[in-house]
Amino acid sequence: MEYIPNTEADCRAMLDAIGVRSSDELFSDIPSKLKLKRGLNLAPPLSETGLRKHMKELAGKNADVDQYSSFLGAGAYNHFIPAAVSHLVFRSEFYTAYTPYQPELSQGTLQAIYEYQTLICQLTGMEVANASMYDGSSALAEAVLMAHRINGRREVVLPMAIHPEYRTVSHTYVSKLGLHLHEVPYTDQGTTDLKKVKAALSDRTCAVVVQSPNFFGVLESLDELAETAHRVGALLIVAVAEPVSFGIVRSPGECGADIVAGEGQAFGNHLNFGGPYLGFFASKDAYLRSMPGRLVGQTEDKVGRVGYVLTLCTREQHIRREKATSNICTNEGLCALAATVHLSLLGRAGLRELALLNLRKTAYAKEAISKLRGYELPFAGPTFNEFVVRVKRRTPSQVNRTLLAKGIIGGVELGRFYPELSDCLLLCVTEQNSREEIDALCKAMGGGR
Repeated sequence: MEYIPNTEADCRAMLDAIGVRSSDELFSDIPSKLKLKRGLNLAPPLSETGLRKHMKELAGKNADVDQYSSFLGAGAYNHFIPAAVSHLVFRSEFYTAYTPYQPELSQGTLQAIYEYQTLICQLTGMEVANASMYDGSSALAEAVLMAHRINGRREVVLPMAIHPEYRTVSHTYVSKLGLHLHEVPYTDQGTTDLKKVKAALSDRTCAVVVQSPNFFGVLESLDELAETAHRVGALLIVAVAEPVSFGIVRSPGECGADIVAGEGQAFGNHLNFGGPYLGFFASKDAYLRSMPGRLVGQTEDKVGRVGYVLTLCTREQHIRREKATSNICTNEGLCALAATVHLSLLGRAGLRELALLNLRKTAYAKEAISKLRGYELPFAGPTFNEFVVRVKRRTPSQVNRTLLAKGIIGGVELGRFYPELSDCLLLCVTEQNSREEIDALCKAMGGGR
């Protein structure tokens, strides 16, 4: 909403209609001592032209991926988005993906959601998918809650190689439910320590959670983890922050996953300075009734014509709030639509080509950086498009500052999440990084080639 043309007379009419004397009376529940007794410390009003110029100047201070080469990932990936995605998503009939309460009026929106669910099932190798969630972290937390609804157990194995913010969100979601999350360490390969996982398991274990590629970019052995979890009757939940990897690695469903939850920003959605993003969620058909969110199904009318309907809705607007499992909003429908268009444009061959581009460019960067003096790769496990670099002669912060001065956005400083890795950076290479950019990164890191 860019402009609210309410005059003083309009406001007076609205206040009269609801029976209050002033707008201050609307906030009478807020204690007087908490209210600001002066105006906001803002600059004088600007004309519309002046305001637009001012906002552009502020925006110009950002170091964005249009002006800088970026090697930043950690759950938000700089992938190329074809112009056709925006062209189709912003067509007037899709301009709002508002909840289709009336199926007879919303067949296009419902079909788009159905196609999205189908694509997520094909990507993850699972049997059912819902119509999207907020983001990867909340989708994973919902997966943990769903596993608890399925088997009633209260202990969850949550490896430290999972995105730290995903783990934090999971802790928040379960904190009042009496669920206990066992965090297990990673190995010197950068993978989840399977021995520690086995040691943490018991007949009280609800689920084993694993991310692949994990936060360090390392691919996990999902088959072994699935077998280990199932041996004690627990579920395997697979979190995915970078679904482009599905173009070349076996899907979680093929490896024995029971629930898959992840982040779909990589498909059709720009970085957007952190959001809005797109959570995807899929599971085995046996657990359909425990799935959060809403699902669109395909059916037929009485004369055999194909139609689409909301099939399952555990959303707070459809059932009692305390029974709801999510409150997914319209915005996620638009993000899911963008992902649907992008995936449809890529197709199987295009997704594989995209994944190979990421893999090969990352391999080139890893090899080049491993030869630089003052740097080493601490983890030997196979990676997709992210990898950890240890900085030996300077601090990661110093390296990032040097890179930024040369027009390069560096990596995530891992000491923020892992004190034992305070001398490490997490770098990401995607198809957007040219060979020249990677060479420039190596040169700027201080080693030359």
